[in-house]
Amino acid sequence: MLSYIPLALAPLLFLGRLAAAEAVLALNVDFPDPCVIQTDNGYYAFSTASGDVNAQVASSPDFSSWTLLEGTDALPGPFPSWVGSQGGRPQIWAPDVIQRADGTYVMYFAAVSSSDTGKHCVGAATSTTITGPYTPEENVLACPLSQGGAIDAAGFIDGDQYYVVYKVDGSNLGNNSPTPIMLQAMESDAVTPSGDPVQILDHDDGDGGNIEAPSLVNVDGIYYLSFSSSIFDQTTYDSSYATATSITGPYAKAHTPNAPLLVTGDPSNVGTLTAPGGLDFSADGTKIVFAAWISSDGVGSGRAMYTASVQISDDVVKIL
Repeated sequence: MLSYIPLALAPLLFLGRLAAAEAVLALNVDFPDPCVIQTDNGYYAFSTASGDVNAQVASSPDFSSWTLLEGTDALPGPFPSWVGSQGGRPQIWAPDVIQRADGTYVMYFAAVSSSDTGKHCVGAATSTTITGPYTPEENVLACPLSQGGAIDAAGFIDGDQYYVVYKVDGSNLGNNSPTPIMLQAMESDAVTPSGDPVQILDHDDGDGGNIEAPSLVNVDGIYYLSFSSSIFDQTTYDSSYATATSITGPYAKAHTPNAPLLVTGDPSNVGTLTAPGGLDFSADGTKIVFAAWISSDGVGSGRAMYTASVQISDDVVKIL
């Protein structure tokens, strides 16, 4: 994986990766790990905690013009006993929202574990309104602390079956530990696990020792699993995908010229992207949201939310 692209080779690389279309800056504020959901009232995005807000919310009537709902916290607490505190906060990461068949909204999120505040676990919360407040479930959904914990949960609805994909956070253990993406079937309430999780992907030599931030979509009977490689504070962080004909796999990672889908140096309407990752598909597979550094000088300035329209067919995802 390239961490430096000579300027003379950049145009050739973009042509080889079919990366001519541009992403669009949607929110020029720190809004990392975004997810997107479409409702009858437009689109909503949720993101990792910032300041005193545990789960940030933004809205758009048309997927083009986005507004951060300042002061709105979709997951204000109180929290169940499995949630701990780090720096006085539960450290909510990467919330993702789906709508259950009965109209209830379900949020999946990662929070610091009360058993080990250096690691996260995944839980679920529900609300009757899209912006919350969401009430967390008492029972944890996934908490493999001996393997590093769990983060980056994303919901997926396949017909009448609910699933959650998440990352086992082996990054906490170092030494190129496994960082598998797990698939967990859920009961009809979408908050109770059904059976054991199934591993559907892990990092290989081209992933910089880590994959994370999964999102699933089904288009024409093919399952597309997005993921990011490397680490979010490095310019090698990217967005890619794998495909399968069964939700449980096996998944085959896409390769050049079709993937990675987004890398540092790719174009946007405000300049080139740096460390574009944490991609989330819309439920219909026509749109994506993701985060990239606000400043190319480093991740310390935060990660803004970008959007793009995509075309998905024949095992290939293309930005339009």
